[in-house]
Amino acid sequence: MTSGIFPQPAPFKEKSRVYDLKSRLDWGEPALTIIDVRDRATFNQGHIMGAISFPSEEVVSRVNTNLERDRDIYVYSETDEETAAVATRLREAGFKRVAELTGGIGAWKAADYPVEATSTVA
Repeated sequence: MTSGIFPQPAPFKEKSRVYDLKSRLDWGEPALTIIDVRDRATFNQGHIMGAISFPSEEVVSRVNTNLERDRDIYVYSETDEETAAVATRLREAGFKRVAELTGGIGAWKAADYPVEATSTVA
């Protein structure tokens, strides 16, 4: 069998570029979760399509209650430093497959990938 004939999604990496995540999403791979750890108001203004909001101060408790330990989790924020800090806390909490999305939302927007905003009209 010749390798390279059939397209493959990007492999899981602990430090992932936005292109890696977009490749997996385009592949239609449902077994991943994208977590935006910015504050809720910032998340509502615009986030990666399909991301969930777990602000950094509550991310470990929310992930513990909502996700399986072997789930592929992609974390992003405004800065790589905050993303790395949250990813470290999740790994220390027992989550094995945590990817830091380098460049965060800025890199995602720079690549012209889809973002969505959440309406907060009361």
